[in-house]
Amino acid sequence: MEPDPASLDNLHDIVVPPAVPPWPPAPGWWFVIALAVAAAGILSLRAWRAWRANAYRRAALSELEGAPDLATAAEVLKRTALAAFPRTQVAGLTGPAWCEWLEETAGQAMPEPVRSALADGVFADGSAAATREFASFATLWITSHRAEPVEGRDARC
Repeated sequence: MEPDPASLDNLHDIVVPPAVPPWPPAPGWWFVIALAVAAAGILSLRAWRAWRANAYRRAALSELEGAPDLATAAEVLKRTALAAFPRTQVAGLTGPAWCEWLEETAGQAMPEPVRSALADGVFADGSAAATREFASFATLWITSHRAEPVEGRDARC
């Protein structure tokens, strides 16, 4: 007797292939991993360079916090400007010209008490209120100005 081809006795279980191992990945994934590692390396390097390039800002802000008077705060502001911009552009500025340059590089108007303190001389008004207002403008300028490469210094650092 011939077996019936439609008989359920002729059915077999489904053969499941072995599970695909997660490692080693396919060649495309190696490319994606290499690309991600390279991107992370480049981003880390850029972040480290930016952190290093802003070291003068962090130092100036910490000195500004401990400034006891207006003259010391003005000195910190001038030294910060000399660190960020070419000496020929900053060193000779005093009085109203110094105030105008600070306004230009800060991108914001300078409060009148700060302007008068810088234009008339930092020793004229030594009140605590004037010192606080000057310190707040100096903090704003230090954190917001756009530094230019200084001659003799690597622009990428």
